[in-house]
Amino acid sequence: LTGIPREQRAFQYLLAHAIPGDPRHVLQTFDQWCYHCEHLSSVGPVKGRIVERLLYERAPRRVLELGTYCGYGTVLLAQGLPPGARLYTVEVDPRHAAVAEKVIRLAGFDEQTVELIVGPSEEVIPRLREKHGLLKADFVFMDHWKRCYLRDLQLLETHQLLAEGATVLADNVLFPGAPHFLQYAKTCGKYRCKVHRANLEY
Repeated sequence: LTGIPREQRAFQYLLAHAIPGDPRHVLQTFDQWCYHCEHLSSVGPVKGRIVERLLYERAPRRVLELGTYCGYGTVLLAQGLPPGARLYTVEVDPRHAAVAEKVIRLAGFDEQTVELIVGPSEEVIPRLREKHGLLKADFVFMDHWKRCYLRDLQLLETHQLLAEGATVLADNVLFPGAPHFLQYAKTCGKYRCKVHRANLEY
């Protein structure tokens, strides 16, 4: 009715209630909005704990996120990075990217820590090394279109962007589901697979 997209409404709520420069409070405020006002398909706090645990265990230096959306997952990843690490996040929708940029900066992360790249993942991935300086990713978080998971994993392989022993974490592979990606990951012989059981966000 207002003509303001819900992603923008969520950001206005963050501006009014979140503590700038406090990523944990930014995420908590996001959660409050999604629980009590409007649903946004962000990672959410339940699955967020899985992401945080894996980041703590792996301590990656170079992280790639596919699917920025409003920046919730980006802030979650960025706050768990070891000092000096860098996060590259890719979003296809310029409107979502504009909101995400503001959310990421509100949480206190500058462009040295988090680089937001706008464009289709199939076009961005082949340019990551030359244009953005990402030689190898230690940790990849996939949270974009499920039909793109397999294609983009294979693109990362083709362009040799996965570091030795890299972790690839993919959200919602059972529901709504990414069966081709899952089958490939389990049967191609390149990966050790683990399914983390969790609730749908919010």
